[in-house]
Amino acid sequence: MRILIADDSLLSRRLLEQTLRGWSYDVVVASDGAEAYELLSGPDAPSLAILDWMMPGYTGPEICRMIREKNVEPYTYILLLTSRNEKEDVVTGMDAGADDYITKPFDRHELQVRLRAGTRIVELQEQLLSTREALREQATRDYLTHLWNRSAILETLERELARANRESARFGVVLADLDHFKAINDTWGHAAGDLALKEASRRMQSALRPYDAIGRYGGEEFLLILPGADLEETAWLADRVRTAIRSEPVIWNGAPITLSCSFGCTTVAKGFTADVLIRTADEALYAAKRGGRDRVVGREVSPLLPFPAPAPIEQLTFAPPQSD
Repeated sequence: MRILIADDSLLSRRLLEQTLRGWSYDVVVASDGAEAYELLSGPDAPSLAILDWMMPGYTGPEICRMIREKNVEPYTYILLLTSRNEKEDVVTGMDAGADDYITKPFDRHELQVRLRAGTRIVELQEQLLSTREALREQATRDYLTHLWNRSAILETLERELARANRESARFGVVLADLDHFKAINDTWGHAAGDLALKEASRRMQSALRPYDAIGRYGGEEFLLILPGADLEETAWLADRVRTAIRSEPVIWNGAPITLSCSFGCTTVAKGFTADVLIRTADEALYAAKRGGRDRVVGREVSPLLPFPAPAPIEQLTFAPPQSD
């Protein structure tokens, strides 16, 4: 575990460093308060810190106060090293945000015990962060495909709408539906259907840009959010995803299962609602299904018509070549 020593006394620093390295700590050294604060504010800050009370730049309590005011994670456990042992001084240091203190000259056994306590607290905090992240993942990811779930992808849509309204930005919205998915379940079973969903999801993600978002909207239906894309680019990106899905069959128990997907696209500038966008994309998706499936239909809603009566003013279609 990494630990920071901050002390303006060269002799004290070297004694502490030698002691801590002997206990297998990864030691980082600072010679004044300003350097210590910079190290503790960095992206790879040590989890433990021993700060001398009196230092040039910032004192130990000042550093404690500034670190606690930032309220960042992960937590840094801070020990104050001081020659002051009056109760009022101890209270001052603890009120500043220190977790513990030790007096100079330090006793090796006392320091070791206090660092063990700090290490346990840091490790518990890391476990809590890991658990929280796992719970957050469960709350926002689809259990089967590991894409964003319905609520998470709809939150992304609302965020993009808010940004579009602020900046008059455009973005694409795509509804995708796997073709003949019920037939896969009926013919091969639900385990094969799950495999088809997972593989289709993987291919979709691989065909999108790093900053695009995709979520499982429901069943075999997916919602894609494509920042910065106008209608033509949205349809083109959707067709790239379509091509990736149908690129090769999925193998189930040695038998090939052909995958294809239909897409309905729309795009937004300023002033549209999520309901308008999803409904327009859904209309385009049904047009793709009626047109023979395995194709992309893009529709742009008219900015002149009020909600709830959007109408397509433009339609783009990508479909397999006739030779298929």
